[in-house]
Amino acid sequence: MSEAYLCPKCKTNRTRFHQITQDAHPVKLDPRSGELVESYTEDELTAIHMHYNGPTVRIQCGACGLNESEQSFIAFAKNSPLT
Repeated sequence: MSEAYLCPKCKTNRTRFHQITQDAHPVKLDPRSGELVESYTEDELTAIHMHYNGPTVRIQCGACGLNESEQSFIAFAKNSPLT
């Protein structure tokens, strides 16, 4: 977190946040029971199993609970003057 954040929802919080790190684990589940059938690494994915392309970090506002991409909080801080 080397950039300033500002919550786009409550528009007041600049200091209290949760940094959520996402770690994707490719798996194959049984369609009926939901049990784990197989677990993969990114190198072993089949042709019909897409690679995860989402963000590795999400931010949650510690005041109102908004959960968004880190870029949303950074962009809002850059476009709002510090009061």
